[in-house]
Amino acid sequence: MPYAIVPPYLLRRVAAAGDHYPTAAAAARRSLRAGAPSEPAPVRPFDPSQSYALPDSPSQPDRRISDAGGTTRLPGRLVRREGERATGDEAVDDAYDGLGDTHRLFDQVYGRDSIDGRGMPLEASVHYGRDYDNAFWDGARMVFGDGDGEVFAGFANSLTVIGHELSHGVVEHTARLRYEYQSGALNEHVADVFGSLVEQYARGQSAETASWLVGAEVFTDAVEGRALRSMLEPGTAYDDDVLGRDPQPAHFDDFIDTDEDNGGVHLNSGIPNRAFALAARAAGGFAWEGVGRVWYDVLVSGELAENAKFAAFADLTIAAAVRRYGVGSAIAAAVRSGWETVGVPVAAAEPAR
Repeated sequence: MPYAIVPPYLLRRVAAAGDHYPTAAAAARRSLRAGAPSEPAPVRPFDPSQSYALPDSPSQPDRRISDAGGTTRLPGRLVRREGERATGDEAVDDAYDGLGDTHRLFDQVYGRDSIDGRGMPLEASVHYGRDYDNAFWDGARMVFGDGDGEVFAGFANSLTVIGHELSHGVVEHTARLRYEYQSGALNEHVADVFGSLVEQYARGQSAETASWLVGAEVFTDAVEGRALRSMLEPGTAYDDDVLGRDPQPAHFDDFIDTDEDNGGVHLNSGIPNRAFALAARAAGGFAWEGVGRVWYDVLVSGELAENAKFAAFADLTIAAAVRRYGVGSAIAAAVRSGWETVGVPVAAAEPAR
């Protein structure tokens, strides 16, 4: 199930909880069987020599929302296009608004014209499947399930989920981090970073006041949990008698070696997530500005290998912070401190470039 917001280990816990959540258990089993309908679509290779910023040409989103009508046939019936009025269908209108918020962050902060940097239409399908317990990016569009109503609510009402999944598309068109093991965890991490920044930018939240939660809206009130993940405090997002405790590690010493979940991509992403959140809070102000710009610089630099490991990514962020803000700058120091706090080894000195 490529690029899905709910990891398979959590769906398996729900699937085994039939005594407590019979509807949710059946829905989770169907969701696990269904997966995503296709592998990500092929994209053009990233060309670091080509400009992806359009400072003199304001970008406008081109949103297209379709209704799958409870089927797994995509895209479904087109129900709202760019500029059209709200439909009254909450999932349709939430998806439309969330796509706009995501486009706005990348356009106004990073000068990026949509996912591919070239004005790619933003497409989404809602009401996918029957009680489908997930949302995913399939390489061409966002797809949202309605949840089962016992454990999971609808997924289109979470702005961090929308921003996260569309950010997988940005990764596909830039660094193309391989979706396995450490590079896959970095792929998930980058999607969490920009998913969180979409929400913070839309709500005007500082790094200090932001919740740093991903998917805070997807659980029903029956679940003892705040969200799917906490970037600031990995391992604390949920602790439920039935679903168990959030298993994300917060320190590199606790890195989980596993072949499941593409080598633990949703698990180990907690380590770089905490590094980013700590760096952003240490730098202060708005995270999409200082530290967010550093992460975006790395993403589009052409220097990030598809199979990059945590240490290489960390060194690139430190170097990018120095290039943008200077040797000895508060932001470069905050980035370095974030990685050191979570135990990821970094180069001994800041490169003076």
